[in-house]
Amino acid sequence: MEFEHKPVLFEECIENLDIKPDGVYVDGTLGGAGHSSGIYEKLSEKGILVGIDQDEFALETSKKRLLAQKGKGSLIFANTNFINIKDVCKQNGIEAVDGILLDLGVSSHQLDEGERGFSYNKDAPLDMRMDRRQKLTAETIVNEYSKEEIKKIIKEYGEEKWASRIADFIAERRKTKRIETTGELVEIIKAAIPSSARREGPHPAKRTFQALRIAVNDELGVLAKTIEDGVKLLKPGGRFCIITFHSLEDRIVKNEFNKYINPCTCPSSFPVCICGKKKTAEAVHRKPIQPKAEEVEANPRARSAKLRVLKKM
Repeated sequence: MEFEHKPVLFEECIENLDIKPDGVYVDGTLGGAGHSSGIYEKLSEKGILVGIDQDEFALETSKKRLLAQKGKGSLIFANTNFINIKDVCKQNGIEAVDGILLDLGVSSHQLDEGERGFSYNKDAPLDMRMDRRQKLTAETIVNEYSKEEIKKIIKEYGEEKWASRIADFIAERRKTKRIETTGELVEIIKAAIPSSARREGPHPAKRTFQALRIAVNDELGVLAKTIEDGVKLLKPGGRFCIITFHSLEDRIVKNEFNKYINPCTCPSSFPVCICGKKKTAEAVHRKPIQPKAEEVEANPRARSAKLRVLKKM
């Protein structure tokens, strides 16, 4: 299956990375090379693009596309999670970078490829692994985690108010048969949520599927650490661009960026700062950048995207 993915906020990302022809840039979520193709075309012979993705198929597809682009800069690829950004750079002799990009959304390809189990619109094995080398799957969580653990995952990662009922229904169903497909899970979720609550808003399974995907891939756990290591890697003036797609991710990015933008821990009642913590970065924009109406119309999956940009001082 061809890897097709429309890069969200493409022009905004390229503009805010403030790309220098001889700079070093890291795309931690290479995907289908949508954003990276724009970065690569701006690099000179001295420029370097590091592409990281834990999805092997995405990485191989991107590698072919970028090589076919015949750009001037050097290309480095790593099949790993972006939490290893510091190690990838170190292994390739890179001590500092000029820009980092993370697009935290699930690619269109992963959603559309039935066997991956990310979509509630297609019946497929309950998988949801970004990295197929890992053992934990959504099927394992649904069938082997306790009812309380499942409830916590759905409530915290999916912000689903019907988390308790959904966990109850899952626990009841698996007593008679192991829950193995996305279709079976969607059926259970629909039965758990009252019909009156299903008439409006997004698909009833959306929040639960989001929660399971986050849990399977430890998406929130790796994000804070990646930001910490990424900021350390940035050269003065370097940019860190992160695209998020739900409030949990955006909250983490905002809070982690603020540790560098506004590190003072003094009470607001203090007339002057006495903690001694100095800002080491600044927000390029006061508010996150969101897609224009035309982009949302052309790509509805971009609707909830937010881009935050940090600049190291």
